[in-house]
Amino acid sequence: MAEHELEVEIVAEDRFVWSGPAQSVSARTAEGEIGILPGHTPLLAVLGDGDVVVQQTNGQTLTAHAEGGFFSVDNDRVVIVAGAATLQGESAGQGAA
Repeated sequence: MAEHELEVEIVAEDRFVWSGPAQSVSARTAEGEIGILPGHTPLLAVLGDGDVVVQQTNGQTLTAHAEGGFFSVDNDRVVIVAGAATLQGESAGQGAA
């Protein structure tokens, strides 16, 4: 992982969804919207239903719809564990490798 980027992993209860380097991540938590940039303080939050938006280091935007779960940040590693998660453009139950 390069300096000044996030390592992001999104998983659902039943499958791996996506992982990769990112410039930023935003998501809905039980407390409201949150945005994460490199260097963010450690955090553990309850994930609300809504979109998780990942600004990838290659300039592309990845959007996943997540339902429940939790969101953790520690040492520029963001882990999103959702009850269910679907990448934008994929049908429910279809996995990403």
